[in-house]
Amino acid sequence: MAIPESRRLAFREIPIIDLSLLVSGNRDSAAVEEIGKACREVGFLYVKNHGIPKKLINDILAAGREFFERPLAQKEKVLLDTRIRGYLPLGYRSYEGESIAATSNQEGFWMGPDRPLKSYNRLDGPNLWPENSQSLRNSLEAYYKAATTLAIALQKAFALALGLPDGFFKELFVDQSSLLKINHYPPQDNPTSVSNIGVVPHSDEGGFTILWQDENGGLEVESKGGEWVVAPPIEETFVINLGDTMQIWTNGEFSSTPHRVINRSGVDRYSIPFFASPRWNAPVKPLLDSVRTNDSLEETFEAYQSRHHRRIFPLAFS
Repeated sequence: MAIPESRRLAFREIPIIDLSLLVSGNRDSAAVEEIGKACREVGFLYVKNHGIPKKLINDILAAGREFFERPLAQKEKVLLDTRIRGYLPLGYRSYEGESIAATSNQEGFWMGPDRPLKSYNRLDGPNLWPENSQSLRNSLEAYYKAATTLAIALQKAFALALGLPDGFFKELFVDQSSLLKINHYPPQDNPTSVSNIGVVPHSDEGGFTILWQDENGGLEVESKGGEWVVAPPIEETFVINLGDTMQIWTNGEFSSTPHRVINRSGVDRYSIPFFASPRWNAPVKPLLDSVRTNDSLEETFEAYQSRHHRRIFPLAFS
């Protein structure tokens, strides 16, 4: 039996927040208040006037489509490595949820900060670029810079929404470990199992995610009441969802959001997530003054992320 259609979110349930003042470096108490409310109650929101030009998105899509249309043997020359750079093939096996073994009806290409390999940091390393792919490289590198600028504005807003100085998160994201990916989802009209959809239910493990999705939709979010609801594409907006690290840092005041993808559109779906993640040795523990923790139990982001990557991407570690 096919997975039932999820309810479409009503527009009154979706915070769509104007970032024009925040991305230009100005304060916007109304936007900060809206962001804080969304982070506490929903864990995701839409943003507009975000500062990322449409041409840059179009450039990535054109280059990404060209890459995904190549023969599999060519794409697998840059197969995903342990630092999560390169090509993730269609139908890869993973454990995206806490315990769900799944086959993802998705392929993707990952890149991150291009740095030398370090023995003490499993998150750093060079990017893996396919042959004859200068346009893919140029567009992804330009987008990474633009998304980083947007992420800095959001970090300030998150801090202010928590009643903290606007630079509270800045030091955590110096020498960031953020990753960028372009996804391709073939159509999947009537999936019968949650373990064989575009992406199985999961939450992102980093700080937060900046997601562009095309007009074909497919993103679904689990509400606080356990209901799966469709988060439809809204033109010229990005979806922002919080990750598990942000939830831990704020001791649950801000919540990460379980989500999944089912491409029921009948056509190919593309999305571009930027996973905003802190420096490799950032602590993954509650950071607010009101919370006392045992520092001996502290885990670095590198250890936390690597542990998750081994489960999510066994292909890269086999």
